[in-house]
Amino acid sequence: MTLLRYLLWPFSILYGGIMLLRNWLYDTGWFRSERFDLPVISVGNLTVGGTGKTPHVEYLLRLVSDRKTAVLSRGYRRKSKGFVLADEQTTAETLGDEPYQYHLDFPDATVAVCESRPAGIVQLLRLRPDTEVVVLDDAMQHRPVTPSLNLMLTDYGRLFYKDHVLPTGLLREPRSGARRADVVIVTKCPVELEATQLATVTKQVKQYTRAETPVFFSAFRYGHPVGIGNAAPLAKRCVLLTGIANPIPLKEYLTDQGYEIEQHLSYPDHYNYTLADLEKVKDSLEQHADKSLSIIMTRKDAVKLMDGALAAVTKLLPVFYVPIEVCFLQQGEVFDKLIQQHMSAFHALGSKATDKI
Repeated sequence: MTLLRYLLWPFSILYGGIMLLRNWLYDTGWFRSERFDLPVISVGNLTVGGTGKTPHVEYLLRLVSDRKTAVLSRGYRRKSKGFVLADEQTTAETLGDEPYQYHLDFPDATVAVCESRPAGIVQLLRLRPDTEVVVLDDAMQHRPVTPSLNLMLTDYGRLFYKDHVLPTGLLREPRSGARRADVVIVTKCPVELEATQLATVTKQVKQYTRAETPVFFSAFRYGHPVGIGNAAPLAKRCVLLTGIANPIPLKEYLTDQGYEIEQHLSYPDHYNYTLADLEKVKDSLEQHADKSLSIIMTRKDAVKLMDGALAAVTKLLPVFYVPIEVCFLQQGEVFDKLIQQHMSAFHALGSKATDKI
């Protein structure tokens, strides 16, 4: 542990203690937590930053595409307030980048944002009473709702059981929060992980979860870049443009695929691009005018450049995004069956809503 971490340790103890008290108040019923009479599947984590929530939410949306599905998010860094239901007029600014991506890529799903998850679900069910399942995006610490199934993600490169509570580490709450998980998914795994490595990580994870909680391992599968700009062909030399928490896996993938990254313009997660940022991209292209360059980014970044005033500039540039899908290293069919059985059993039981746990 570095000197700075030692200095920050008292603040981590204080913050961790506050979160433990908060969780105890919810667990014992002092704080209200609502249940709903339909499957509510939460996708979240214990860690600040990207653990791959968006691709895993999309995996769920494909898996339950035969159901009337709704996605509810708080819409981080959106420029609107309260409950917003996605429609033809909504934008990345009014929804937030990730909900807007769901809206574009899954037109059959209902997408909404709301700071309060209980109020958001109530509004969803009022406006879409035929909804069969609600997926909560990044809601593990949002205790006012008790999900029917709690999926907890942890990045293989930053496993929660090796981390510490803020500000010493990146945990939003102590490791004991993993006991609320009904399923743990270790994300962003190298595809060549050996059985002994899987067993070691599983054993460590289960020190903090309930004994019956299953542990799965997933990796990212990158697709061929998709053009959203002018008709220029995809070049092997590129300017990489990212506004995500951890761009390293994408950089490594592009390098492995033979791309030469001439420049990486890296911005904070959920960054809202401006026309000035696109001018900077154009300057980068002009600086390498002697080379054929493409601009490569994630889908999450691309949806913001396809919106509003930015779209007109984007159409003039050689812009491509790299699609990302989740694949399970093993037992993917077991995970799929678990989700399907959860929903079927929930509907069969016809569970009645309750106001308090």
